[in-house]
Amino acid sequence: MSDQDPLVIFTPSGKRGHFAPGTKVLDAARQLGVDLDSVCGGRGICSKCQIQPSFGDFPKHGVTSSPDHLSEWNSVEERYKSKRGMIDGRRLGCQATVEGDVIIDVPPESQVHKQVVRKSADTREIVMDPATKLYYVEVEEPDMHEPSGDLERLCTALAEQWDLAHVRGDLRVLTQLQPALRKGEWKVTVAVHHGDGLTEARIMQVWPGYYDGAIYGLAIDLGSTTIAAHLCDLRDGKVVTSSGIMNPQIRFGEDLMSRVSYSMMNPGGAAEMTTAVRTAMQALINTIAAEAVIDPALIMEAVFVANPVMHHLLLGIDPVELGQAPFALATSDALTLWATELDLDIHPSARVYILPCIAGHVGADAAAVALSEAPGQSDDLVLIVDVGTNAEILLGNREKVLACSSPTGPAFEGAQISSGQRAAPGAIERVEIDPITKEPRFRVIGSEKWSDDPDFAAEAGQITGICGSGIIEAIAEMRMAGLVDAGGLIGSAEQTGTARCVPEGRTNAYVLFEGDDTSPRITVTNGDVRAIQLAKAALYAGARLLMDQMEVEHVDRVVLAGAFGAHISPKHAMVLGMIPDCEVDKVTSAGNAAGTGARIALLNSAARREVESIVRQIVKVETAVEPRFQEHFVAASNIPHATDSYERLRAVAPLPDVSFNTGGGEAGGRRRRRRG
Repeated sequence: MSDQDPLVIFTPSGKRGHFAPGTKVLDAARQLGVDLDSVCGGRGICSKCQIQPSFGDFPKHGVTSSPDHLSEWNSVEERYKSKRGMIDGRRLGCQATVEGDVIIDVPPESQVHKQVVRKSADTREIVMDPATKLYYVEVEEPDMHEPSGDLERLCTALAEQWDLAHVRGDLRVLTQLQPALRKGEWKVTVAVHHGDGLTEARIMQVWPGYYDGAIYGLAIDLGSTTIAAHLCDLRDGKVVTSSGIMNPQIRFGEDLMSRVSYSMMNPGGAAEMTTAVRTAMQALINTIAAEAVIDPALIMEAVFVANPVMHHLLLGIDPVELGQAPFALATSDALTLWATELDLDIHPSARVYILPCIAGHVGADAAAVALSEAPGQSDDLVLIVDVGTNAEILLGNREKVLACSSPTGPAFEGAQISSGQRAAPGAIERVEIDPITKEPRFRVIGSEKWSDDPDFAAEAGQITGICGSGIIEAIAEMRMAGLVDAGGLIGSAEQTGTARCVPEGRTNAYVLFEGDDTSPRITVTNGDVRAIQLAKAALYAGARLLMDQMEVEHVDRVVLAGAFGAHISPKHAMVLGMIPDCEVDKVTSAGNAAGTGARIALLNSAARREVESIVRQIVKVETAVEPRFQEHFVAASNIPHATDSYERLRAVAPLPDVSFNTGGGEAGGRRRRRRG
């Protein structure tokens, strides 16, 4: 392979490499360690290696991917599609060959190690008052002397027996009504939706007699990397099941601005991304319904939270205006829509509520966090950080709440990391390094045992890479063990006293796992450290901007929200300098706060009015136009920080005063401070 050969970029892993024309996509994936399944060994029999090529201009990657950059559709692919079916646009990795620069997405079903979408629902007491409820009524039989329609008498019964006025039913309800009333001997159960701002309530479904079954709602957190959904029983609020998938839009760009750029550079690009996410959404709904063993038609309501770019693409709105100042939203208000308007196949009269956006790049997901964590009701000053590819940050108390977003990028998700991968069984997720011996031990997803346990190998199985939580802990542990200096440079074996630090180009890497017959060697490179530095510096700079606005030097407590917050220890986050210095025991996890906010809005209609009021009171800070953001970003690139002494952290964690800068090239050529 040479740099003149075509460049192949795989998503969502972000792994890339140059390959000679004629190389099979499956072979390219194997050489790069991309998780692409193949049971038949590339014979074109099993179809497990399905891929989704993406075509268009991708400025972020510096490539133009076009259909002729893969070999032509062949007879093996045609035979498989005609006999078993295959989604339009997909190819078989064992048949398609590389002929030019190309972007290749590996869909979840083609991955051996299925993704673990870590956005489970936490336990939360929620006052039940959903917008869709069941009502059992006894309806007057028709009378020749007092003629009226069955619907009118049903509405009268709802008014008299349940104090429900101004109830309406549409044509679909009318087709159900008369058979149900007569089968139920004039006793029926109706599902009524109200509380969406309309003057009248709407009958959605009619069952004969007393219906003692459930009706359901969905709370959906539509993230730029993952989509998580919780199926809730609208009678008691119980989470019946939760599931998630990777957002297929990753193939158009890992971060939000890349997707905006894709829309700008490719005519019809926005519509293409809208179709991709709606199709994935329906697949997720079908999966959840199958897991719960329910008819999707019993899902009568859905609530969505999303960042502004995902919000617009879900709605079918081109996000181009969000790519340039003043970052104007098409609308910041809450929306109530028919599910059919979003191409969702659930109950035919289902309603969808989308939480309001705050402003600019602070969206409905941040509004959901504000609803869930209620910073405006806090007596002390709380910093809430919801970390993902794009971080939402809230700072406030009873006096005032500020909000901003910060473009952290996909490094925290395991992307752009040399051995990085999404969270999946076999991925390293926890790391400890002995500060004396410099020897590591780790845990992988799918096993509770540490790598120094005699039974670890049998239980853990194949070790496939390192996910976001693992790389964060690894670098923080390397800093505490004196293997990486404050500037982010990994020392040599001579400087650190361990043979695990090995040369890599003009810098060094730390060998976390030597590898074996079934598992690859896993190292932490200086490029990995740099990627995490950039991500965490953006996060800290956003938080620091809010602190400047509040005119404070410290916060009383920090809440880590999202999948990240649930899986990273506060100490490691502090060692990296992801968040401002704080008492470590004052840093807590809120789990998937955005998803919790979505569930609150699903199960309590009054909470919808509450969040609409909350967002009007939050003060938005736009990081893109704040002159001090870059200043804070540069200072925060050090580990943990160039100027903040992090005295509270140093009381509980060692930060050795080491410097490995020898004045050479690459990252080592940068001026580096000795101070930690």
